[in-house]
Amino acid sequence: MMLLVRDIRLPLSAGEDEAVARALKTLGLRRADLAQAGIARLSVDARRGKPSLVYTVALTLAEGGAQRSFEHCAPCVSVVEPAAFCVRNGTRRLLHAPVVCGLGPAGLFAALLLARQGFRPVVLERGPAVEERAAAVERFLQTGVLNEAANIQFGEGGAGTFSDGKLTTRIHDPLCAFVTKTLLAHGAPPEIAYRQKPHIGTDVLRGVITSLRSEIEALGGQVRFCTPLTGLRLQSGRLCAVRTPEGEIPCEALVLAPGHSARDTFAMLHEAGFALQSKPFSVGFRAEHLQSRIEEALYHGAAGHPALPRGEYQLSTHVGARCVYTFCMCPGGSVVAAASETGRVVTNGMSLHARGGKNANAAVVVSVSEADFGGDARRAIEFQRALEEKAYAAGGGGYAAPAENLQSFLSGAGTLRITSVQPTYPRGVAACGLGALLPEELAACLRTGLAAFGQKLPGYTAPEAILTGLETRTSSPVRLARGADGQSTEVSGVWPCGEGAGYAGGIMSAAADGLRAAEHIARRYCPAGCAAEGSRGTSFKKTLGRAAAAPSDGGICK
Repeated sequence: MMLLVRDIRLPLSAGEDEAVARALKTLGLRRADLAQAGIARLSVDARRGKPSLVYTVALTLAEGGAQRSFEHCAPCVSVVEPAAFCVRNGTRRLLHAPVVCGLGPAGLFAALLLARQGFRPVVLERGPAVEERAAAVERFLQTGVLNEAANIQFGEGGAGTFSDGKLTTRIHDPLCAFVTKTLLAHGAPPEIAYRQKPHIGTDVLRGVITSLRSEIEALGGQVRFCTPLTGLRLQSGRLCAVRTPEGEIPCEALVLAPGHSARDTFAMLHEAGFALQSKPFSVGFRAEHLQSRIEEALYHGAAGHPALPRGEYQLSTHVGARCVYTFCMCPGGSVVAAASETGRVVTNGMSLHARGGKNANAAVVVSVSEADFGGDARRAIEFQRALEEKAYAAGGGGYAAPAENLQSFLSGAGTLRITSVQPTYPRGVAACGLGALLPEELAACLRTGLAAFGQKLPGYTAPEAILTGLETRTSSPVRLARGADGQSTEVSGVWPCGEGAGYAGGIMSAAADGLRAAEHIARRYCPAGCAAEGSRGTSFKKTLGRAAAAPSDGGICK
């Protein structure tokens, strides 16, 4: 149990010691009264033109149980007791190890929970391990030779591995705290625990992911790289086995976390009897600005102060029934070539932990809905593919991307003049009228939205700003129906989860959704080979960061 003292506003020159002192003054306490003190949250308030730091301080008192007496001493004070998340295994005997399809955030955390519960899961990942994957991505960026199984979309860690490692989320699932603590235990930077907009960075995230996988393997789980899920064997609507290029694996419990770009997997699932529901997603471009110009607009005269984080923005406006908004903003980052299919161009954004690049980039996208495709997810996927093919052709081949100045897009001129903003897309850019690549209505909405953003954030429509296209993979266009127990409503024994199944949007929400899927399995079953009764549960609170000394069965790319 701890005390939280919120809304402590201090100048940029202040630090953690001053914040703790202000919290103690609010409560009328002395340092000697504390067992522990720290920063629970740190944000920046730049609304009035003079940025200040806003702290939430966490205090644990030396006298146990005394926290409750301070609960109502001030509006900014509250008492928090971290919720213990304890999973107790069920009593139905599972004949075979559960299988997890996909090693993105959802699959990774599902496998971690199952491993900690003693289930020794088998993880199928269509791509390679991080090291080999990074080499394949680098080859593509340098040569334009695409490996459809090892790229920015596919491989260990999922699409999030080559991103900013953002941990912001709109969900309020208590499991998010567990995800954060687990990431910290596996090497994530300490500030993700308290920053307003935490991020890990692509460079650091790779090590965190491999550490998590090592714990899964140490607990007896297997990770089989370069092993896609190619089919399911069903009997009377119930899963019996999963199919891979190396043969069948008997299975009664499958965590299905394929990621938002696994289009061949979606086709296989449709043939197997799953109804693919269409869901909303968005399409658009990557906007690049000078990072310094963004920070001048946000922080005014304080821009460049070492106490301030790199400037970030989030903008949105409604244009009729559609929403135009910015997404996945990467301060000091770069636009990346995120194609996963031959002859199609896809853009995304990423940043390293330091966010030290000259440019800021963010997706600028417009929403499309299931109504645009008559509720048919296959039509939605083909819409994405058609846009990506247009972008490839407009770039002139070789996975160069079409681009134009933001002001040019607003006027429909179709020109590209490169000045202070140097495009960071690694395969090169070609001048193109981006509006011609999109349906007319969507292009018009984006023009209206961008003009509105120029009114909200000074300098946003500056002459040097550049748009690079196309951004088509903002989220999955597919949702797989599931019931209250998280299980597929069409095939028993399958738990769809994560972004690819249509239930998450980012690292945190996908990881939490994967944990929920694994929790459903663990509460129902006991591991193969265990006694059906008296199965012991595991408290996440007690096992955080624990790596057992169980032998690893390994997992190699054959």
